[in-house]
Amino acid sequence: PEVINGRTHKATVVDLSPWVEYEFRVVASNGVGIGEPSRPSALLKTKAAVPVVAPTNVSGGGGSRSELVITWEPVPEELQNGEGFGYIVVFRPLGSTTWTKAVVASVEASKYVYRNESITPLAPFEVKVGVYNKEGEGTLSSISIVYSGEDEPQIAPAGASALSISAAEVEVSWQPIAWNRHTGRVLGYEVRQL
Repeated sequence: PEVINGRTHKATVVDLSPWVEYEFRVVASNGVGIGEPSRPSALLKTKAAVPVVAPTNVSGGGGSRSELVITWEPVPEELQNGEGFGYIVVFRPLGSTTWTKAVVASVEASKYVYRNESITPLAPFEVKVGVYNKEGEGTLSSISIVYSGEDEPQIAPAGASALSISAAEVEVSWQPIAWNRHTGRVLGYEVRQL
C-alpha cells in the first residue's frame, strides 16, 4: 500500500471488488520501523456493480431427441458483484441470424436444457452464456458450438450372418453402421435371438 503523509488522517482505498466485505487496519511507520496495527475496522461491504466475468467452459451436447443441452462453469460468489445473480443463455442454429434468449435465475446453475420438437438430431448451435444481477446484464462468453441431442439410429446394420460354432454357440457378424447425421454415434449393438 501507498505510504501516507503523517499529517493525513484519511485515505481512499482503490481497486476493491464490488459487493465484498472488507475490514481495514492502519499501521504507523517511521525511520525506525513499523508499529503495531490498529484494531480492525468494522466490516464494510462495497457497493454492488454489474458483473463483468462471464462463465467459462461453455459446452454441452448429449441429451435426448429434440433437446439442446448447454453447460458452463458457474461464476464464483466473489465475482457475482451483487444480489439477484443469474445466467443469460443465448443460442441459435449455426447459420441463423436470430438468437433465442433464456434466463436462468439460479446462482448455482450450470446447465440449461432447451426442448423443441423442431430441433433436428445432431444440429450445430452457436451458444453464449452471460451473467446478470440487480444492477444489470454483464458480459457474455465467446461463442461455442454445441450439438443437439441424438435420435435413435434410423438404419439397421446390414449383412447379418450366423455361423454355427458348436452345439451351444453361434457366431453372429454384421457390417457396422457408419457415423452420419441420422445415426449419430453408435455406442453398441444388440443381438436378438428370434
